[in-house]
Amino acid sequence: MSPIPRSPSRADGTAGPAVLVVSADPDLVDRLAGLAATAGVRLEHLPTLADGWPPPGSPRLILAAVDAELPEQRHPGVVLVCDGEPPPQVWRRAVAIGAEQVAALPEAEPWLLERLLDAADPAPASPVVGVIGGRGGAGASTVAVAVAAAAGAAGARTLLVDADPYGGGLDLFVGVEQEAGLRWPDLAGARGRLQPGVLAATLPEADGVWVLSCDRDLPGPWPVAGGRGAGGAPPGSLLDPPRTEPTDLPVAAVEAVLRAGAREFDLVVIDLSRRLDPSSLAAAGACNTVVLVVPAEIRATAAAGRVLALLDRVVADQRLVVRGPAPTGLAADAVAETLGVPLLGELRTEPAVAAALDRGEPFLRSRSSLGGLARRLVAEVRAA
Repeated sequence: MSPIPRSPSRADGTAGPAVLVVSADPDLVDRLAGLAATAGVRLEHLPTLADGWPPPGSPRLILAAVDAELPEQRHPGVVLVCDGEPPPQVWRRAVAIGAEQVAALPEAEPWLLERLLDAADPAPASPVVGVIGGRGGAGASTVAVAVAAAAGAAGARTLLVDADPYGGGLDLFVGVEQEAGLRWPDLAGARGRLQPGVLAATLPEADGVWVLSCDRDLPGPWPVAGGRGAGGAPPGSLLDPPRTEPTDLPVAAVEAVLRAGAREFDLVVIDLSRRLDPSSLAAAGACNTVVLVVPAEIRATAAAGRVLALLDRVVADQRLVVRGPAPTGLAADAVAETLGVPLLGELRTEPAVAAALDRGEPFLRSRSSLGGLARRLVAEVRAA
């Protein structure tokens, strides 16, 4: 067995190791060293800890063989490791030393790899904001893009995630539909922990916003409305798009991508689907805050109540945006009171903003209600 280099301890003024292996079994040490190398983790090896506790360097994770010499003291971050099914006495020992887990190899290797990665990169995750419509056509995608654009303009590296396979694709909103880069079908097989930096390196980006869009089997660039009627429309036009069936996003891929995004970026913004299928609920569950966009209408408010009934299961912090004008004079405060959700703001109709979005031009004008609301939300969630 090749020796594992020992890392300097904190006593000499340098950082200690992220992970310590305590074992006199060279085969077990080699297996754990291989996992550590996969995770890119610095690792130190000691055959015993009988001489003192805590160990030199105060590592964040201690992987100890079940038969290793350990002081009968509690210490955070200890995992007992064994080959095959652990004998009954191991569980008593795990309780005595306060071990967080007993990892039986090889079954526990995927879990152990995740734990090693956490030890190597313990930085807190960035905030995740979801935006969802109270009914179809509420304008949730516009709000999601505005929040991402406001964050990017403020200097925050931002990931904009399209979690609605039945939408038109957020890359169109941001103007990167012709740019090279991954879309959801390329990441549908993602599982567990993605390699650090992979999203920023592979997704299309514009003005500090990286975009993960759903696939859209439509050729571009998109034509301007006003072409010939159905049947006589040119192939690929807005009036005669190819008929394709959207594909639901795999739950495991959604979870893996959002975990990676919260580590790679300063802010993650998700355009959530109103269908709230398992993948949409998984995306909503990853959010710190969900913004519900509701037109100032009685029927839209009723529909939003049904969406909230599902959101209540997975996310606690919910905010409300009411889009006006109200055809019946329904006030935004009344919508908020009916739904029982704090009112973040009210949006007025802004034709210039809608036209700029369709042309792929900057739309966050300083005096627009959308721009003001987006900047305020970004400031609040980043300060929390």
